[in-house]
Amino acid sequence: MKKLFLALVAVFALSMTANAQNNLGIRVGGGQGYNTELSWQHGLGGNQLELDLGWHSDDGYTAFSLAGVYQWTGELASWGFGTLGWYAGLGVHLGYWNYEHADNHDFALGIPVQGGLDLKFSAIPIQLSLDIRPRLHLLPGDLYFHWGDIALGIRYCF
Repeated sequence: MKKLFLALVAVFALSMTANAQNNLGIRVGGGQGYNTELSWQHGLGGNQLELDLGWHSDDGYTAFSLAGVYQWTGELASWGFGTLGWYAGLGVHLGYWNYEHADNHDFALGIPVQGGLDLKFSAIPIQLSLDIRPRLHLLPGDLYFHWGDIALGIRYCF
C-alpha cells in the first residue's frame, strides 16, 4: 500500500511539472545587488514561483544569495509576436557575504518584494523581463531596507 501511495504521488508530481510553464535563464542587475543570478520561474496555476541563485565577487568582496518569490501574474497586452505581462510578489531572501580585507562576514535574512514586466515571444521560446526587487533585511543586526536594483532577465521557456 505504501508503494502504491508513493507511486501515485510521483505520478501526480510529474503531471503537475509537465503541465507547468517553466522559464530558466539569468537575471542581471547592477549597483549594490548580486549582479548576476541564475533564475528559474515555475508556473503555479496562473501565477508563478521564482527562485534566483545570485553571486557577486570583486576586490575582496564575495556574496551569495538565494531568493524565492511567489508572484501573482497578469497579461497587459498581446500582439502577433508575443505577450506583455506583469508580475508582483513577496518572498524570502537568504544571503552570505565576506569582506576578505576586513575579515568581516555574515549571513542575511530578508523579505523581498518584486515587481516587473515580462515579454514572451510567440515564435521563439524566450522571455525577457525587467523588474525591481527591494527587500527588508531582518538579519544581521538592525532592520534596514534596501531598494534593490533594476534587473534584466532573459530566460528560455519550456
